[in-house]
Amino acid sequence: MSTNITAIQPFKRPDTWQALKKFTNARIALGRTGNAILLAENLQFRADHAQARDAVYTALDTGRLAEELKVFHLPVLQLHSRAKDRGEYLQRPDKGRLLDITSAKKIQPGKNFDIAFTIADGLSAKAVQLYTQPVLQLLMNLCNNMGYAIAPLCIAEQARVAIGDEIGMLSGASVSVVFVGERPGLSSPHSMGIYITYSPVTGLTDESRYCISNIHVPGGLAPADAAQQAFSLIQSSLALKLSGVHAKHQQQLHR
Repeated sequence: MSTNITAIQPFKRPDTWQALKKFTNARIALGRTGNAILLAENLQFRADHAQARDAVYTALDTGRLAEELKVFHLPVLQLHSRAKDRGEYLQRPDKGRLLDITSAKKIQPGKNFDIAFTIADGLSAKAVQLYTQPVLQLLMNLCNNMGYAIAPLCIAEQARVAIGDEIGMLSGASVSVVFVGERPGLSSPHSMGIYITYSPVTGLTDESRYCISNIHVPGGLAPADAAQQAFSLIQSSLALKLSGVHAKHQQQLHR
C-alpha cells in the first residue's frame, strides 16, 4: 500500500499595515511565514545593516573634496581631530570634538568673518562626499549675494559636530556652519546634517545650535531645500546674535 505524502507549505500571512508602507521607510508591515519574518525581508535587513556599517568605516576622500571646493576661490584647510584613527574616534567622542595641535596652528585669526564653514566626515563620509558640493554651491551663492565674509573652508577628518566651535572660534567668525555625515540608519546610510552655531566657542552643547538633518535623496531633504533653510538660519543667527534654543525663545518673546 503506497502513501502519498504532500509537504506542508508554511502559510504566508498578509500584514494589515501594508497600506501604511507608502508613508514611511521604517520597517513596518514585513509580513511573516509561520512565526518567522519572510526570508526576503531578513536578507534585506542584513544588506541594509552591512551598508550602515560600511558608511561608518568608509574614509572621506579629502583630496577629491578639496579639489571640488576650489570652485569657491577660497583657501581650503585640511584638518584632523585629536582622534588618531577611526577606532579611537568611535570610542572617544571627546577627541573628535577638538583639533589636534598641528591643525589648530593652521587656522589664522581673520578679521570680521561672518561665517566659518567646516566639512566634517562624521559617521557617514559618503554622505558628505555626495552632498557637500551641491548644498554648498547654492548656499555660497546666497551668502555671497548678501556680502558675507567667508573664512577659509575647512575639511576635518575624524570629526564631530563640535569641532566647528573651535574652528569658528580660532577663525574669529560670528557663525559656524558644520556639514557632517549623520549616524547611518537602516533606511538611509548616506545622510548629511548641517549645524549652525552663533558665536562659536569650545565647550558649547547642542542646545546652542540649529540643526538641519536628513539631507539625502531620494526620500530625504533635497540639497536645494537644505541650502535655503541653512541660509535662513544663518541670517536669523546674525540678526538675533543667537542660535538654537536661545534664539527660538527670543523669537517667541517678540511674537
